[in-house]
Amino acid sequence: MKCRAAVLHTIGAPAPYGQSKPIRVEEIDLAPPGDGEVLVKVVAAGLCHSDLSVLNGSRPRPLPMVIGHEAAGIVEEVGSGVTELTPGDHVVFVFVPSCGTCVPCGEGRPALCEPGAKANVAGTLLGGGQRISLNGDNVTHHVGVSCFAEYAVVSQCSLVKVHKDLPLDQAALFGCAVITGVGAVVNTARMEMGASAIVVGLGGTGLAALLGAIASGARKTIGIDLLDSKLELAKKLGCDFVFKADDLDIVDKVKKVTNGGGDYAFECVGSEKAMQLAYNLTKRGGTTCSSGLSDPKSHFSIQHLNLVAEERTIKGSYLGSCVPKRDIPRYIELFESGLLPVDSLMSEKITLDQVNEGFDKLASGDTIRQLITFD
Repeated sequence: MKCRAAVLHTIGAPAPYGQSKPIRVEEIDLAPPGDGEVLVKVVAAGLCHSDLSVLNGSRPRPLPMVIGHEAAGIVEEVGSGVTELTPGDHVVFVFVPSCGTCVPCGEGRPALCEPGAKANVAGTLLGGGQRISLNGDNVTHHVGVSCFAEYAVVSQCSLVKVHKDLPLDQAALFGCAVITGVGAVVNTARMEMGASAIVVGLGGTGLAALLGAIASGARKTIGIDLLDSKLELAKKLGCDFVFKADDLDIVDKVKKVTNGGGDYAFECVGSEKAMQLAYNLTKRGGTTCSSGLSDPKSHFSIQHLNLVAEERTIKGSYLGSCVPKRDIPRYIELFESGLLPVDSLMSEKITLDQVNEGFDKLASGDTIRQLITFD
């Protein structure tokens, strides 16, 4: 079948992307789903910093590629061997397909699935195939999803079924922003009730982490960002204290309101400077957890003596250490009960043709979650 899709042709193009146009909306050919694969009509897809990291060259991928990894849609067709999904089902995409049989999957850590990671780097689906072409040439898949398109063929292992009462524009957020942010708090850090939590970076993932900390019973929450608009939104969502990230006295101010630093600090930016700040704001015996993806050439350094003598813990969190089929339905229930108001993360809706300009807005920090919606 043919459909319109956002095809990334150039990595590292100069900003503004609205002028350089590294992404072109083109008519692609989409092959039918193979064994264990599913054709999904995409309804809503979110623009995320992980997409921007591919666009700006921080995380290079093979090109050309249909970009996009956070979305929700409706099952149109299933391939052979698919038993848990049928046409008409509503689904959320997950950007790490989990095979269920490798060692990490067997340990209950599907975010670290080894075949899934290999396929994502290669730009294929979990089974190794490619279903997208343009003018007869193969086009790669973005982390097994490629959802900035009217339709997507994906592995059944990249989908989680959700109930049909949930609007699909809201459901899309659960595929990345929510499971990454909330999961960092609940799964990776395992923050206990009554702890203090600091969130550095209040984009989609950071605000989701803040909501996760509040829902988990944090006694005190601190939000940190460069933009006043994001600090104001954090306060509206229940954050106790907010600080500008460029405040020269931020460490002293945060330690004063937390009595020595946060029990937990969550870095949600993807930069070594943000990670350094999060570590500096963590108290003795505390945990610093990072879910941001920085440039591979970036490094974060600490004093070894400080790590040992203060019994610090540093953790990385990928996909929120989630088990998607378990956690996405749980987080949706928390949202519907009012305990996890993630709909507040939605900034605006755009069309597929506005994708380059959308990334300009995302890069500037003037938005939280823009959603591409399809009629």
